[in-house]
Amino acid sequence: MNAHDGWAGVDWYDFPDLAEIRARLDAGADPQGGPGWWEPPLYMAAQRGSVEVVAELAGRVAEVDALTQGRSALWAAVAAGRFDAARALVDAGADPWLPMMSGWSPARLSLATAEPELFGAGGSLSPSQSAAVAEARRLRGVLQSPDLDGFSLACVGAIDAGEAIRRLKAEVLTGDPEQLKASIDEDPDGPESQRTMWVTDVPGGVVVAQPWMFEAQSAGVITALSAGTICYAMYANPKSGNQGSVARDGELLEWDLHPGGGPEEDEPDVLFDYLYENHAVAYCYAVAGLRPQDDRSLAGPPDAWIRIG
Repeated sequence: MNAHDGWAGVDWYDFPDLAEIRARLDAGADPQGGPGWWEPPLYMAAQRGSVEVVAELAGRVAEVDALTQGRSALWAAVAAGRFDAARALVDAGADPWLPMMSGWSPARLSLATAEPELFGAGGSLSPSQSAAVAEARRLRGVLQSPDLDGFSLACVGAIDAGEAIRRLKAEVLTGDPEQLKASIDEDPDGPESQRTMWVTDVPGGVVVAQPWMFEAQSAGVITALSAGTICYAMYANPKSGNQGSVARDGELLEWDLHPGGGPEEDEPDVLFDYLYENHAVAYCYAVAGLRPQDDRSLAGPPDAWIRIG
């Protein structure tokens, strides 16, 4: 942190205790933070700090409802599931019904959390929003993010595995799956491995996956798959994180996206982005309208091994 704002040496990801925070504030540290801060102290404390630290900072800032990237510290606490911190902020004067984030307030967001009555009665989700919350919870449970990097997948709505294979002009491999896997393990970066993928039917559509490489989200694959429908694809890049792409009707529309990155200011579907924050794989399936009942489409065994031309 900036050496001149009183917070030099503080690691806000290994949150300091109340005594240190109070001592720094009493010595003149700026409770708002200062130049070079990505997020103000109160905003970060709302997500990671103790309730006591949150209350101390909230009592010192000029505006407890100040917005950072379009949202308040109270929003950050609710979104992080820090309901104790949220109560402390309300006690310090934060307004749970203050509109932000495309008109959503922290109180409205809380209706989609594990504590929908956090701020008492007032407001409700629509039936379709309530159904979206229930489906997101189910999907996140079914699709636990795999403990690996370097995989890719393409989620395609409204077609089945046979149609996906036809669109990719792929050869169906009929060899022993264990032998096929062994050949991939022997040379995971080789040309044959690069052209080999998995295909699995799921309710709502199909998933083309490549657990060892990035080709399932390549532009040629996803544009071919997306004729007359939508395809949301992802590559879990070990170097730079999850990278998403979307194609519709045979056209690549967007790329270098951040699936599961959470809602951004002025984006229209705040609820959807909140529900799949930090759940990149589930986000991909949900965008394409897929409703898997298990994780077989990514974890295996697939319906078919294929090799594209």
